[in-house]
Amino acid sequence: MPDTTARPFAVVTGASTGIGRELAAQFAAGGYDVLVAAEDDRIHDVPAALSAVSPDARAEAVQVDLAVPGGVERLWAAATAGGRVVDAVALHAGVGVGGEFTTTPLADEERMIALNVVSVVHLAKLAATDMAARGEGRLLFTSSLAARVPAPYQAVYGATKAFVQSLAQSLRQELEQRGVVVTAFLPGPTDTEFFDRAGMQDTAMAQTSAKDDPVTVAEQAFAAFRKGRDHVVTGSLGTKVQGAVANVLPNAPLAKGQGKLAAPGSGE
Repeated sequence: MPDTTARPFAVVTGASTGIGRELAAQFAAGGYDVLVAAEDDRIHDVPAALSAVSPDARAEAVQVDLAVPGGVERLWAAATAGGRVVDAVALHAGVGVGGEFTTTPLADEERMIALNVVSVVHLAKLAATDMAARGEGRLLFTSSLAARVPAPYQAVYGATKAFVQSLAQSLRQELEQRGVVVTAFLPGPTDTEFFDRAGMQDTAMAQTSAKDDPVTVAEQAFAAFRKGRDHVVTGSLGTKVQGAVANVLPNAPLAKGQGKLAAPGSGE
């Protein structure tokens, strides 16, 4: 798609459903043309939905698996085709793996690390290098409350999000003098496909009625992005309280509480 408009251009990964799709809608409504990416074929339905949200927005989709070698390069090539300038990137694509560490398949966790960590570093490297050279740009990282607390029965997932949170806040400091603004947002349990994909349907965390609305999460994340905030805990007041409590309680009681919610069968 040639760059024929004056609207800024954003790339949003993991945008076929849930928070990612709502983030893409926020960018479209907020004045951006948008390229959305995900591994499943539902991503091809998103541009039409974005056009309905904002008729002036130009939207396109790329179906790509970012967890495999070459996926990020293919996405970046599509984003920058014809010399197009990428003004913002929302690095949202990610998955979870739930269960006892001794029984969860290593292959599933390695793929999760490839998507949640390796692809995030790769895409951030490409985007940040380009933006720093131009002296402007914005990056939005999807972290998680799991980045702030021990995550029993999601041990590797929590570690990937702690990595993302540290990366985002480190890059913010590095890049601020280069004109690049970095923001991270930390959602709590949200009403998306996350728990089904992570194999956590039978947990108390998945079955609670207190999960946040992905629209609300995306709205708050985009607002923080527009304001250039360092990070924000998104969602309901209850989720924000959890984020505040995580700053003051010792790890041991936090781990115990999280374990009760995420343990297999805890929702039965």
